[in-house]
Amino acid sequence: MQDLSFITRWIDNFLSGTLHFPEWLTVTTECVLIGLVLLLLYSVLALFYILFERKVCAYFQCRLGPNRVGPWGILQSVADMFKILIKELISLNHVDKFLFGLAPFLVIIASMLSFSVLPWGNGLQVVDFNIGIFFLLAVSSIGVLGILLAGWSSNNKFTLIGALRSGAQMVSYELSIGLSVLTMVCFAGTMSVSGIVAQQEHTWFIFSGHIPAIIAFLIYVVAGTAETNRGPFDLPEAESELTAGYHTEYSGIHFGFFYLAEYLNLFIIGGVAALLFFGGWMPLHIPGWDGFNACMDYIPSVLWFLMKAIAVTFVMIWFKWTFPRLRIDQLLAFEWKYLLPINLFNLVLMVLVITFGLHF
Repeated sequence: MQDLSFITRWIDNFLSGTLHFPEWLTVTTECVLIGLVLLLLYSVLALFYILFERKVCAYFQCRLGPNRVGPWGILQSVADMFKILIKELISLNHVDKFLFGLAPFLVIIASMLSFSVLPWGNGLQVVDFNIGIFFLLAVSSIGVLGILLAGWSSNNKFTLIGALRSGAQMVSYELSIGLSVLTMVCFAGTMSVSGIVAQQEHTWFIFSGHIPAIIAFLIYVVAGTAETNRGPFDLPEAESELTAGYHTEYSGIHFGFFYLAEYLNLFIIGGVAALLFFGGWMPLHIPGWDGFNACMDYIPSVLWFLMKAIAVTFVMIWFKWTFPRLRIDQLLAFEWKYLLPINLFNLVLMVLVITFGLHF
């Protein structure tokens, strides 16, 4: 499989060698370029997922979905983006203006930092260090602060209730996500993102990790759906009860930030699942099938990663348009009474599998 790091090496050589930039200017320019690429990916993926979900739920409900703007409605998300950009930012009285304006940016920053850790392809990773998974879990927790601040600073009882629900939900289900991730980190023996991908060169963890890996994946998908505040766990935004939940008072691009962050968090959950369970950008290899493995290597690594992440997020979208919304007591009871004990048992089971060498 082709190593795409030649792209980054060429840019570095062009800046430092051809243009004779000093080292500090080269590093600064590269950081700016990486930031621009991430922002572009952020926007394109959000537009794709908005259209993707609308089309998927339309097929589930025997409808057509967006079909007017552009061929098959593919430009509908672009039209919606321009519409939300020109919407007025309504100034509200009796709100904490600083925290009210800060909250959407905290949500965006959390998803952008998580975005940078994902292994996009062979040689395409923004940051890679020996505690990459720990960093990912840490920065992804910042988002709940933005939601809590948004609900509290709006000075509205509906937004406050939505924020409190979201805080309780996200803090609770972060335990299940963390334990599922910890189970796979134990199996991999490293928290380095590139190290986890490299260990799945021959067999993905979902196959080699035996029963604990399958249990961890199922719990991770359910907890990830709850972590992103998506149905049937969308109580913080319950329209029938709380108008629009914690972002009721937001308008224009500020509301757009929350909207984009929801879909990008959906992709991040799918991307981390692809990393931990399906080999990241690694192609599907079957031991002994050399011809098949050689054919799989021709598929670009970036395409492998995107296909896996989109497949996982499709399942999460399927959840939303299949199951009814839970009550808040049912939601919390499901985590603390069922998922958490199963997760703890599964972690011990994974340790036993590793200790006695029962994995493939």
